[in-house]
Amino acid sequence: MATEPNPASAPTTPGPATARPASARPAARKVVVSCAVTGAIHVPSQSPYLPITPTEIAESAVGAAEAGAAILHLHARDPRDGRPSPDPNRFLEFLPAIKAATDAVVNITTGGGHRMTLDERLAAPLRARPEMCSLNMGSMNFGLYPAMGRIKEYRHAWERDYLEASRDYIFKNTFADIERVLAELGAHGTRFEFECYDVGHLYTLAHFLDRGLVRPPLFVQTIFGILGGIGPDPEDLAHMRRTADRLFGDAYQWSILGAGRHQLGLVTMGAIMGGHVRVGLEDSVYLGKGELAPTNAALVAKVVRILRELSLDVATPAEARTLLGLKGKDAVGF
Repeated sequence: MATEPNPASAPTTPGPATARPASARPAARKVVVSCAVTGAIHVPSQSPYLPITPTEIAESAVGAAEAGAAILHLHARDPRDGRPSPDPNRFLEFLPAIKAATDAVVNITTGGGHRMTLDERLAAPLRARPEMCSLNMGSMNFGLYPAMGRIKEYRHAWERDYLEASRDYIFKNTFADIERVLAELGAHGTRFEFECYDVGHLYTLAHFLDRGLVRPPLFVQTIFGILGGIGPDPEDLAHMRRTADRLFGDAYQWSILGAGRHQLGLVTMGAIMGGHVRVGLEDSVYLGKGELAPTNAALVAKVVRILRELSLDVATPAEARTLLGLKGKDAVGF
């Protein structure tokens, strides 16, 4: 459980006294596949297959679990127009159905969507008390506006403004914000998918580890290809891996998220290097070059096939819970 920080005694950056031994890591014995089902990045005009309604989100999540996803990362949307929604009631329209139909770990966003306040972003997680939540490890520019050049016609009036507004938008997660998320959700036994969009986010996570506000095993999701974060070059992935090894040693589990067309290439590279993988329609709406993914299950099935072709075993939800120290599905609030 997270405790209140003592800023006066907290180091500002991890120093030599807190360094953790890095080790040469073989490929993961069991690869945890996460699926991000709908997100708050893509707008409905980018794909007719993006899950919008509670029924669509539930069915898509269950399909992804049946295809091999051990963790389901979930956002909610307004069923009338697909706008990202922080409303806890929206989440509770699909969370019980997912829990009843699958053993997969439910992971609820604390990032929410653009321009949501921290109170709004925490409302659903605090009510649902899931096994896991995502947690962005810093404030950052988060540019979605380049997608506007690829959309010929908008289905809803809000979509163009939503994308354009990201040109002048900073996603806010200050040290105080992160402390609050850790304390309030940690009190319910929720653990975290620490989303690291750049190298500095790894150092921020190390800072919280040094202060004792997070505990191993850390589930570190390194994210590549978002405008405002680290790029999608293979060397970027290798650099993030080297830095995480140096900062966390054996105290973490590494996962890879590649945005857009970089998804499958980067997660394959990461899996070969010993990491876990995340796919899903939040991260990319494409199954292949120029081919829209018809379902989340299709994306999961493709990455599972790649992993097995590489002689890597896919973790079950039970194995993921053991690996990440999760509290179990019977301890959630939905």
